[in-house]
Amino acid sequence: MSESPYYGVVLSVGMLATGTLNTLLTKLQDKQCIGNCADPDPLKHEHFEQPVWQTLNMFYGEMLCLACFYLYSLYQRRRETSPRRDGYEAISETDESDDSVNARIAEDIPTTDALPTVVLTESDAPRQPKPIAGYATLWMWVPAVCDLLGTTLMNVGLFFTTASVYQMLRGAVVVFSGLFSVLFLGHRLARFQIIALLLVVVGVTIVGLSNIISPPAQLKSLRRHAPQSTANFGEHADEINSDAWKAVLGVVLVLGAQVFTATQFVVEEKIIRHYHLTPLRAVGLEGSFGALTVMAAIPVLHLTIGRTHPGGYFDAPEGFRQIVQNPAVWQTSIYIMLSIAMFNFFGLSVTRYLSATSRATIDTCRTLFIWMSSIALGWETFSWIQVIGFVVLVYGTFIYNRVIASPF
Repeated sequence: MSESPYYGVVLSVGMLATGTLNTLLTKLQDKQCIGNCADPDPLKHEHFEQPVWQTLNMFYGEMLCLACFYLYSLYQRRRETSPRRDGYEAISETDESDDSVNARIAEDIPTTDALPTVVLTESDAPRQPKPIAGYATLWMWVPAVCDLLGTTLMNVGLFFTTASVYQMLRGAVVVFSGLFSVLFLGHRLARFQIIALLLVVVGVTIVGLSNIISPPAQLKSLRRHAPQSTANFGEHADEINSDAWKAVLGVVLVLGAQVFTATQFVVEEKIIRHYHLTPLRAVGLEGSFGALTVMAAIPVLHLTIGRTHPGGYFDAPEGFRQIVQNPAVWQTSIYIMLSIAMFNFFGLSVTRYLSATSRATIDTCRTLFIWMSSIALGWETFSWIQVIGFVVLVYGTFIYNRVIASPF
């Protein structure tokens, strides 16, 4: 039985919607007031800033993929073992084996949402990877740690950047993953791919500068309401400079996180070359190992750092209190967890039933939707510098992923 002609549309819309919600909901959570909320001056409000707890929530979302994998596997086994009432044996509705489907999904391009990636070479094709089981599954702990570090840095960087700039800067992962694939995996980049990566670097640089040159809304408000007396001028100038440095810090953190994300992709490719591992299970295993690591690290970080910096990123009791005592915070945590799980499902399904190129295009389109949604919500203002950077970034990414023909 063939799939409905609307099935691909449903998958594409689902991936686009959940991917957009991932970033918007995380930014919405960052904007939740958890202290001094009654103060008429919004600059004195305290907002939710707990990147470690947000990373743990992300891993919980990935763990749901593992639950879906085992439920689907159970359903398949029961379906294969149950006899047909009419005496006939059911046949597969598709000509593809699980191995061939896994190979197609594994050819997906690097993404920024912990989906495993691998590019199989001709020398790898004859080898049949053995199923991953037992202690071998612990290898998935390595990319999980990379995902943990990268996601936590990006969560902190999102505090100091807009949602659209944050999402665009994540496109720099293709640069680091391309470089690491050459250094550690023996891949060779064609000339058009090298030029495309240079375009991505230029685009990311322009986008990063737009976050620094174009003043955020709070800086404009600060300048507009600043008193004219020279006595207070230096104080407000220091505040403006401080926010400018925070914008720089946000860009650096998000870009630095892509190093860990690219390392995660390289390690995943190494693992998938040697072991048979379906992508849905890989995401679930990384979520499980990542969640265990974060839960073990939270008390250690609190005892070593959090106690001497109360209210900071590593103050575990305070972070837990902020979550449970603020309905908007724990509710968005649930929504984020579900959207991450659904995004991974839709992303893998798009690659399986459509193509990796379709997934790359949709993943780029969600950046545009995040941008438009942020402007519509009043979270940021339109910037032509950002437009130029985005166009260059998308053009380079599309050429690198062969979405459009290379003119080089």
